[in-house]
Formats: sequence, C-alpha cells, structure tokens
Amino acid sequence: MEQEDPVSKIKTLYNTINNLKDSLNLKDDQVSTMQSTLNLKDEQVKSLENSLKLKEEKITALEKTVALKEEELKAASESKVDEEIIIEKEKKIEDLQKEIELLNEELNKADEEIEHLEIECEKLKETNANSSDAIVDFSNSKVIKSEILNKMREILQSAISSITIVVPNITDLQDLYLYEVRSSVSIKISCEINPGVEENAELLDEYESLDNITLRNFTGGDRYVIMRDGEELLFAIMGEKDDNHLVLHTTDPSHIRFLSSITVEAWLRSRKI
Repeated sequence: MEQEDPVSKIKTLYNTINNLKDSLNLKDDQVSTMQSTLNLKDEQVKSLENSLKLKEEKITALEKTVALKEEELKAASESKVDEEIIIEKEKKIEDLQKEIELLNEELNKADEEIEHLEIECEKLKETNANSSDAIVDFSNSKVIKSEILNKMREILQSAISSITIVVPNITDLQDLYLYEVRSSVSIKISCEINPGVEENAELLDEYESLDNITLRNFTGGDRYVIMRDGEELLFAIMGEKDDNHLVLHTTDPSHIRFLSSITVEAWLRSRKI
C-alpha cells in the first residue's frame, strides 16, 4: 500500500479546516438568522401585548359606558314610573274636584230644601197655634218628590239586613244611590219598568247585575215606600198635585206592623220580569 504524500496530507487537512470554517460560518449565519427571527418574534409578542392591553382598556371603557347607560336607563325608567304616578294622582285629584263640585251642588240643593222645610215648619206652627184641634189636615201639605227621595236615601244608609222599596218608576231609583248600600243588605224593589224604553232597559240591566237587588214590575205608580229592617217605615201617597204628598214616617213597631201589609201588597201585586 502506497503511503500518501505529506504534501497531499497537508492539502487535505487544509481543505478539511476550510470546510469546517465554512460550516462554522454557515452555523453563525443560521444563529444570526434565528436571533433575528427571535427578535422579530419578541417585537411581535410585544406588539400583541400592547394590542391586548389597548383592547382591555377599550373593554373596561365600554363596561363603564354600559354601566352608565344602565344607570341612565334605570333613572329614566324610575322617572317614567314617577311620571305615571303623577298622571294617576292628577287624575284622582281631577275626579275628587268633580266629586267636590257635585257635593257642592247637592249642598246648595240641600240648603234650598232646608229653607223650604223651615218655611213649611213655620206654616205648620202657625196652623197649630191657630187651631185647637190635635188632628192636622194634610190635604194641602207641600211635600215635594225630591224631599221624599232624599229621606228614603237617608234611611237606606243605615240598613243592616233588608230593605223594601216601592217607587212609581225605575228612573226614581237613580236618586237613591243604591250602589252605596252594603252588598250584605237584601233589597226588594217594586216599580214600573218598561223594557221597551231604552233608559228603563239600561237601568234594569245595571240593577240586575247587583246580586243583592231583586226588581219586580209594579204599575201602581201612586206611592213612595221604604221599610228598613222592619224597624223604620216611610210611606208617601201621591196627591192630586205634584207637590202634594201625604207622608208618614215612623219607627213605632205598631205603626209598622199595621202598614207593612200595604208594603207587602205592592210586592205581591208586582210581576217578575
């Protein structure tokens, strides 16, 4: 086997060294490239972190905005409720003012009626003073329809269990305010009812909707009667003139027992509707 020439060995070694240098330079380039890539990645990461931080700040700002809007909506909602309450209270005030006006009208009417009654009382006093007879002649007594209905309404308010009423027509019941009577009070009514008349039909529907009221058709049309709990009785007979009624008001049990048959007679003569 031939031995390699020393010069050739040196050349081969030299080439190997050069190759190693080239390889090292390549590695250095690769490391440099990787370092640059890492630096770029670090910059990208920092950029992403900054972007995330900005987004978090935006989210925080939006959350604050949403919270503020919710408070505004809540305040607006509460303000709306307050406005509705104010409107409701204004309506109640308006209704109360109307009621006050009606009451004032009733008071004025009552004042006129009181004045009229005082005049009648004075006349009766003069009649009694000029007469030695204990029996009073009521042939020309001045008692008008509204006075009778007012007294009937007054008696109604103190009812506990039962009421019997007789009036000429169903329209007369409007002045008695039957809706104000307690629902536990049983009310029997005899009066003329013509279902063919629109007003009569409407009133009939209204009163029949109340469970404690029973109506019958009575065509007598000559009396106003109210008996309360079998303890109080008002009986008024219509005269020839509109302002002439013979009126009897009593709480005497004997009087009531005697006159109750006339009250019952009107109910028995009435027809179911």
